[in-house]
Amino acid sequence: MNVARSFNNWRKYRQTVSELGRMSTRELRDLGIERADIPAIARGAYGR
Repeated sequence: MNVARSFNNWRKYRQTVSELGRMSTRELRDLGIERADIPAIARGAYGR
């Protein structure tokens, strides 16, 4: 994987973590997400 793609994936990961982190606990629960699961969900969404 090249540097540009890795950086782009990292940016998408950070954006996903940030957006989910801004949600209330109730909103996350409605989606079936626990706050502690946010990083794992973001990693799964944008590759490894």
